[in-house]
Amino acid sequence: MHRVTITIDEDLAKEIDAFVADRQYANRSEAMRDLARAGLKQAQPSLTGKTQCVATLAYTYDHHARDLPQRIVQTFHDHHDIAQATLHVHLDHHTCLEVAVLRGKATDVQSAADKIIAERGVRYGTLMMFPKTQ
Repeated sequence: MHRVTITIDEDLAKEIDAFVADRQYANRSEAMRDLARAGLKQAQPSLTGKTQCVATLAYTYDHHARDLPQRIVQTFHDHHDIAQATLHVHLDHHTCLEVAVLRGKATDVQSAADKIIAERGVRYGTLMMFPKTQ
């Protein structure tokens, strides 16, 4: 571990302390490490090419939309080499939430996610990719 000292204004310090308390971190350093990782993840360009990654794809959809559940399942079957698992939640009578865990080349993961998110009837979709670590 390296010790890093930073100077921040009082208002930001109060926000960080409130974040630490709200999220029940053991100390400010743990919270700052998580915030720094999240900020770096957001600031870095998307993974590209043959970079191996793991990812989560979260999306909501209208399960009454014509053939949509079957089209989604078919997309996962078409990409069976990257689809690892899927969690399905019924939010209400019409809306479902699914969270899929994907693993493979970043381009393949992005392609499968784009196809799902672009399906008619999918309302919201977010892909989070992480580089696969050794």
